[in-house]
Amino acid sequence: MASDLKLVSAEVCPYAQRTRLVLLEKGLEAETVEIDLRNKPGWFAEVSPYGKVPVLLHDGARIWESAIINEYLEEIFPEPRLTPDTAAGRAAMRIWIAHDDVKFVPATYKVLLARDDPERQKLHRETILDAFAFMEREALGRRASGPWWLGEQLTLADLAIYPHMERLAVLEEYRGITLPPACGRLREWLAAMQERPSVRATRKDDAYHIAAYAKYADASANGTTAADMRL
Repeated sequence: MASDLKLVSAEVCPYAQRTRLVLLEKGLEAETVEIDLRNKPGWFAEVSPYGKVPVLLHDGARIWESAIINEYLEEIFPEPRLTPDTAAGRAAMRIWIAHDDVKFVPATYKVLLARDDPERQKLHRETILDAFAFMEREALGRRASGPWWLGEQLTLADLAIYPHMERLAVLEEYRGITLPPACGRLREWLAAMQERPSVRATRKDDAYHIAAYAKYADASANGTTAADMRL
């Protein structure tokens, strides 16, 4: 069944990296179709209703949105388990994925796109710094033990949040935003994640990400994500 998996992806995309991480953590093989998001092939619009990656094709189903794809993979291929055993634990996992998607990530794109608007840059910078502090305190600061986001078990939360943290060099390069010294647990978690084979297999260096986000930083990006983040 795993051989029927087909992933439409783009190497540059953090959301696609989320799903690539899950596939690797589960030892699943998938046919991966890489596309250039700046020069999308004609067939892509028929596959991706939002014009974004990733999209998973499996057993006649077409699934988009990385967090939903990853839960689908967890349900169809439950081993090794990447969700907590308890309902409360699964709720916590989803809360932190939503925090990444709704709070942290939009602010990172918006601070880049606000090239000529110092006030908006200041607003988004404060949102990012508040998000760092919130994650340090309310997530990692409340673990009983363990190196991962929710403690002893690696979960979909780790794999959803990591790709955006991998790109922190972009914020530092273009907007001078760095992970505060007080966020020691975040730094430790990030270091632990960077040791995982799945991360090593998908990780790009800082120079790659800085170049990839140059058009966001000069506000010339015109793709689907840029359009959404300008709203």
